[in-house]
Amino acid sequence: MDRDGWAVLPGLLEKEDCSSLARLYGPTETFRSHIHMARHGFGRGEYRYFSYPLPPLVETARSALYPRLVPLANQWSERMKQDVRFPEKLETFLERCHDAGQKRPTPLLLEYRQGDYNCLHQDLYGDHIFPMQVAVLLSEPGADFTGGEFVLTEQRPRMQSRAAVVPLQKGDGVVFAVNSRPHRGARGDYRVTMRHGVSTVRSGIRHTLGLIFHDAL
Repeated sequence: MDRDGWAVLPGLLEKEDCSSLARLYGPTETFRSHIHMARHGFGRGEYRYFSYPLPPLVETARSALYPRLVPLANQWSERMKQDVRFPEKLETFLERCHDAGQKRPTPLLLEYRQGDYNCLHQDLYGDHIFPMQVAVLLSEPGADFTGGEFVLTEQRPRMQSRAAVVPLQKGDGVVFAVNSRPHRGARGDYRVTMRHGVSTVRSGIRHTLGLIFHDAL
């Protein structure tokens, strides 16, 4: 994470759990909203934000990952000379979000079909932002879909952007910087801006679980 701003979490979810989550996708009360990317210039494809209460597996994954990321998140905040510090428990951090009006859940399921893609972006939903998030691939590359690689870019000051294609298999997660991260240079730390997206799906259907730790306005 310090070197690249992202890291793969192999086998984060069991394959059977991935398939079960992917089957949830549809117009049900499980979700609070349905977004068509093309309508907003986000790319092509669609996604649905979960409603509260979250499905048990999503809730468990979100709550279990957060405290493991907090120490690094606080180190990053200190290195970037930011005043914010993150509490040990997700519930406490979400109380902070909700007190500021950020009450809408942000975990989501994404669905891409042939020709779909997701433009480079950042998932920022208010003033309170946890600096890392996790995406879990729920489909099998080469079997369920082709193409659709997870892509990250970083922009360092006075330098051209650098891209990374993250290799993922079904059940793998990738944890990555939401917005910015520190990078240690010859004169100390400076801020690197990160964006993420998905390349064009050439065939099949690709499902992804997104775990964002801050809630939305």
